[in-house]
Amino acid sequence: MTLIRRSAVRDLRVDFFRGLALWWIYTDHIPGNVLGDYSLQKFAVCDATEVFVLLAGYGAGLAYGSGLRKNGFVSTAADILRRAWTLYVAHIFLFVLFTAQVTYSATALNRLNYLSESRLDVLGDDPYRSILQAVLLRFQPSLLNILPLYVVLLVFFAVTVWLLRWPRVLFGLSFAIYMVVRFTGLNLNAWTGEGWFFDPYAWQFLFIIGVLLACAPLRPPRHRWPFDVLATGVVVLGTVVTVVIEPRPHVLDWVSGSAVLRYLVIEDKTGLYPFRLISVLALTWLCVRLIRFDQPWLRTRWAGPFVLIGQNSLPVFCSGIVFGFLARLGLEYDDHAFMQVGINLFGALGMVGVGALAAWYRTKGGTKTPRKSATPSAALLPVDAQTDTG
Repeated sequence: MTLIRRSAVRDLRVDFFRGLALWWIYTDHIPGNVLGDYSLQKFAVCDATEVFVLLAGYGAGLAYGSGLRKNGFVSTAADILRRAWTLYVAHIFLFVLFTAQVTYSATALNRLNYLSESRLDVLGDDPYRSILQAVLLRFQPSLLNILPLYVVLLVFFAVTVWLLRWPRVLFGLSFAIYMVVRFTGLNLNAWTGEGWFFDPYAWQFLFIIGVLLACAPLRPPRHRWPFDVLATGVVVLGTVVTVVIEPRPHVLDWVSGSAVLRYLVIEDKTGLYPFRLISVLALTWLCVRLIRFDQPWLRTRWAGPFVLIGQNSLPVFCSGIVFGFLARLGLEYDDHAFMQVGINLFGALGMVGVGALAAWYRTKGGTKTPRKSATPSAALLPVDAQTDTG
């Protein structure tokens, strides 16, 4: 039995790019990792987080959109909340494991900077309250802020899933909340007095866009080339900002001094700055246009590992955080080519291994009826695969 689900109707592009986003998260979280210079954030004003959240919304739309029609609001909302609970439990487990890993390394290697960089130093000052705040998701150490965001986004989706019957209303509500963030800075409070690193009020908009792409896609435009040109322009502009402007302080200062151009270089990841949002949507459009739904290379051996870890994203993400800190220790000991190859090979094999193990547990025995894969919506199908060519 194959470990990668290859249903004829499953959109492997979603799994592939989700797996690629998980790999970028791994490389980006390791200081000094050479491969981190080739991740999305080095060539665009968005990064793996935007990709992950958009695809998380798309996956949630596929998983629960049909359930709303069949089972009604209460049952569907309960299913979404059950998934949110699973993610919450995974986050608490990861918090305990990561905290033990970092604190032990800090004391054993006499590297107390690990605690301050990971924002775990407060554990020594107020351990009991720190644990309580971690349980309440108000204490989020560095690198452990994606799953709390995901949990809150699923809770928001559970509350608003009934609005899928009126997709424009759901989109309007989500957009209105996003605009409130842009004008007021609305955010959830963290224990340290700051807001959440990923503001759920802002990031819910990208998540809901993913949901609507799966459940209520817009009618494809008759003339698509203007959107191709616009999306290409956005991507090229983002590359210029990231590759040419940001690394050069004198150019960055000049751009920042312009009332118009400075909005291109503002690093507002917390509030999902509009250009970050537009950039990930432009990349999505181009990927859909350039990569066919039934592209043969998605089933090749080199794409298979990304598809596999994309299909088992939760355990792979959790293990990737742990692997990433071990890789950091390795690079601090020796950052030459042999160690660079070693830590990235270690991360790749470890993540694929975790994905394969998770897939095996899901399919072992062969007596259970496999869960039917959801059919991808027309919004993510290429032009020649859509039934509506208008």
